[in-house]
Amino acid sequence: MATFSSVARQHVLQAIEEYDRRGGEDFLAVYGFVPQDEWTLTHEGRVYDLPAVVGVAHRFATGRLATPDDLTGSLASAAAIMRKRGFEVTQPGGGPVAAPVRAKRAPQRREPAAKPRKSSAEPERVAPVCPTCHMTLAAMGNCDYCS
Repeated sequence: MATFSSVARQHVLQAIEEYDRRGGEDFLAVYGFVPQDEWTLTHEGRVYDLPAVVGVAHRFATGRLATPDDLTGSLASAAAIMRKRGFEVTQPGGGPVAAPVRAKRAPQRREPAAKPRKSSAEPERVAPVCPTCHMTLAAMGNCDYCS
């Protein structure tokens, strides 16, 4: 079973573009999908076969085609993700897929953030360097090699 969280809107648009370029029957045949009318994806007034578009979009996202066997039992979750990506999806029975409902969390009491401690240590001093040979200068400030 494939996961579709890595499929972005751009991947779906690429799959739709290929679907339009090849034509529906060729697109389905190339990727091993059979035509079906239960799950559909609508974009700009055109209706597409949801499993085929999602399978190919998964290929664009991950490099691996989601086959019809991979999609068995996961079309509802794929449809929900496509809806989140801004596509209209129709499920078996002809109704649109409902947007997922998230449970509300109880408000959490936040503790005030701790103030950062000031360091009592002095910042590290940078040793002086000879401008000519880039060696660290001796304590007297003279370069042992250049002077």
